[in-house]
Amino acid sequence: MAFDGITVAALRKELSDKLTGLRIVKIAEPEADEILLSIKGNSTQYKVLLSVNASLPLVYITDDNKPSPQTAPAFCMLLRKHLANARIVSVTQPGFERILKFELEHLDEMGDLSRKFLIVELMGKYSNIIFTDESEIILDAIKRVSHNVSSVREVLSGRKWFIPGAGEKKIGSECGESEFKEVMLTAHEAVQKALYLNFEGMSPVLASELCFRAGVDSDASTSSLNEVDITNLWKAFSLFYEGIAGGEFAPEIRYEGSTPVEFAAHPLTLYGELKRVSYDSISETLNVFYREKSAVLRMRQKSSDLRKITQTALERNVKKLDLQRKQLEDTEKREKYRIYGELINTYGYTVKDGAKSMEAVNYYNGENVTIPLDPQLTVKENGKHYFDKYVKLKRTAENLTGIIEEVSAQTEHLRSILTELDFAQSENDLSEVRDELYEAGYIKSRGKTDKKKKTLSEPLHFVSSDGFDIYVGKNNFQNDRLTFEFANGGDWWFHAKKMPGSHVILKTDGREVPDRAFEEAAKYAAMYSEGKHSSKVEVDYTLKKNVKKPAGANPGFVVYYTNFSMMVDL
Repeated sequence: MAFDGITVAALRKELSDKLTGLRIVKIAEPEADEILLSIKGNSTQYKVLLSVNASLPLVYITDDNKPSPQTAPAFCMLLRKHLANARIVSVTQPGFERILKFELEHLDEMGDLSRKFLIVELMGKYSNIIFTDESEIILDAIKRVSHNVSSVREVLSGRKWFIPGAGEKKIGSECGESEFKEVMLTAHEAVQKALYLNFEGMSPVLASELCFRAGVDSDASTSSLNEVDITNLWKAFSLFYEGIAGGEFAPEIRYEGSTPVEFAAHPLTLYGELKRVSYDSISETLNVFYREKSAVLRMRQKSSDLRKITQTALERNVKKLDLQRKQLEDTEKREKYRIYGELINTYGYTVKDGAKSMEAVNYYNGENVTIPLDPQLTVKENGKHYFDKYVKLKRTAENLTGIIEEVSAQTEHLRSILTELDFAQSENDLSEVRDELYEAGYIKSRGKTDKKKKTLSEPLHFVSSDGFDIYVGKNNFQNDRLTFEFANGGDWWFHAKKMPGSHVILKTDGREVPDRAFEEAAKYAAMYSEGKHSSKVEVDYTLKKNVKKPAGANPGFVVYYTNFSMMVDL
């Protein structure tokens, strides 16, 4: 998530194109670190959110209207006093700094035309909204910064506004080839790091993107670059800034499944096969990205109790399984004890009572063996002792084998629940997971239940490039319904091989399915599985009629004996 100088440049262009010449008709301060401007003119109206939250500084055009406190804070009152009905003259960005400057024209107390600047600095914990006069002398700020807080710059009334550290980095659009190559070849660090540390407005994501476009390893040292590498890097760098200078922005969001991973004001080719959604404006991109990202985070928070229960049970089962497997390994010597007992019964007549050992030929392999004996026991009693140990270990092995199968099934079930928690998108999804944990005995109560009839969650629905419907289960109950109630025998069933994941159904409706549809369905099976973060996932697929559910099996568990497989790149 890179709210970098290039994103700000895209915002500047959008705000400049839409807001220049319009007037501010309303100013609100819904939060201690936010200003919401209502702007009108030319039969249009916009709301612009200026947020300098330390963890999430943002500026974008929005349709949302936030409630404001009954008593306006002092900074909001100051802005209302000076900027009520002010006209937006321009929206600018110094270089590629993460700064937006709103130049505003208004009438002062004497009725004379006056100019002010509303400056928004989007710099992480140093983010601020600063109000200055025409000479950029600070009138006030939403966050006042004294010398005790920062020795670099005071943000107080009467101080001159300036950009800390301005000029320390090169401006990409003003950099020539020789200067670029000199900077890179003298950096003596990783290529990606050299880019974002030396060029203004560049983020690690953008630096990685440029390396990808140039075919250069972003983690390689700049000292390892050859002439071809540095030339390719310059071409990618210069072409990118040429496009930015020409206002060629192409906002997009990349998704992993349904989860937004990254946004940018330009194409992110390094994310390759991740789902790409394009937008007409950077404001819309930011609105969608942070809304969906917030929804994912909220869902993870809401599922945290279920995740903790599942993880604790899984860890307990894994420890139990390890202990049982070690115990089973200890029973492997039972056959040796059986053979010792047989050899003692066969050759023991040659050994006197009280002996500490006996020599015999193992008639199973022809090898000589030395059998330890307890001198306190007779030879016959030693034979019985070995048979007793054999029987005991055999019984233990049989019991452990059954227990291990049961615990292994429970472990796989818990792993599948953890996976489906990652894919939960609604309260209904979480409710079904909670029901599953309840039925499996991992929780004692389903929690609060609605008296109304509970709504079943729906599977994800996609349409292939060739128009075939693809359905993806988000949890084990849904997987069972999808496979055994929704799909018919002629539909195709997909699942990641030997790992928890979603059941994926490719509906055929009696049509012949092209290879591309198989590949797309298999990709969904890989993306919605435990292997979603792997580079490759093997996916099994078969006709639904070949998929069976064993009696008493856990939700989502099936068997199949006839299938095809394909490797999916993620």
